[in-house]
Amino acid sequence: MKQVLDFEKPIVNLKEKIAELKTFTSDSDVDLSEEINTLENRLEVLENDIYGNLQPWQRVQMARHQERPTTLDYIEKLFTSFIEFHGDRLYGDDEAIVSGVAFYKDNPITVIGHQRGKDTKENLRRNFGMPHPEGYRKALRHMYQAEKFNRPVVCFIDTKGAYPGKAAEERGQSEAIARNLMEMAGLKTPIICIVIGEGGSGGALGLGVGDRIHMLENSTYSVISPEGAAALLWKDSGLAQQAAENMMITAYDLKQLEIIDQIIPEPRGGAHRDVISQAENIDAVLEQSLNELIDIPAGELLEQRWEKYNNIGDYKQL
Repeated sequence: MKQVLDFEKPIVNLKEKIAELKTFTSDSDVDLSEEINTLENRLEVLENDIYGNLQPWQRVQMARHQERPTTLDYIEKLFTSFIEFHGDRLYGDDEAIVSGVAFYKDNPITVIGHQRGKDTKENLRRNFGMPHPEGYRKALRHMYQAEKFNRPVVCFIDTKGAYPGKAAEERGQSEAIARNLMEMAGLKTPIICIVIGEGGSGGALGLGVGDRIHMLENSTYSVISPEGAAALLWKDSGLAQQAAENMMITAYDLKQLEIIDQIIPEPRGGAHRDVISQAENIDAVLEQSLNELIDIPAGELLEQRWEKYNNIGDYKQL
């Protein structure tokens, strides 16, 4: 791995020690197989202990891992004949959101998702996965198209948030997100949303109104980043870890709050360790969701969607 998180360093150090012993054994007549087996057993216990008990801040770090699979990675593994479309027909194209049509198990489908880069050059091109208004308008254009041709919509969510720059505000960032929320609520075709990394604020919500909302095990979903919350609450963004522990932003928290429908498991060590296995886990949940939704009449689908969001949270009518 290119990036090793702080809490993973004991695992990496032990793996390096095992590799050294294996190299020494192969290059000499000394048999260290017993010592190697002992260390490998210790490694198994250590990985189970660390990865099986991740804290909220550690899951935030996993969601932000630079090698974490992106929307395009999953499109390649899950769909066939994907054709990407560009532009919102109003201003321009936003590469922080990819959108197009594909086949899923021989059935046509519309795929939309946030797209961040894998390196500095690509991150600059894709604005670090933070969309401008034209990105949300491009997504909405393809949602309308999906509704017209009775195609289900799959949205992959992975963004720190919508881009907060001056140009984005001038072109109507808030209006673009709000319109997506309104139109997705009434879209007469199934919508499945999957949080694959960070689900940050309105930038995530702009693709997040669906009949089913799923999250990868080590993804996050929140109204603000832990750093932003810490800066607002305690005037110190350095207290992000403390904020993360109190914000209930992990998949397990949101499942408990009944905001999401299903937690999609990840390979031990995170989705970036085994993209193929991760895609298979997503595939199982995606297929199940589509089978549940595909034959529901439009009117009933909208009624169920309304009930889903109406039941989130506790409130009183006066």
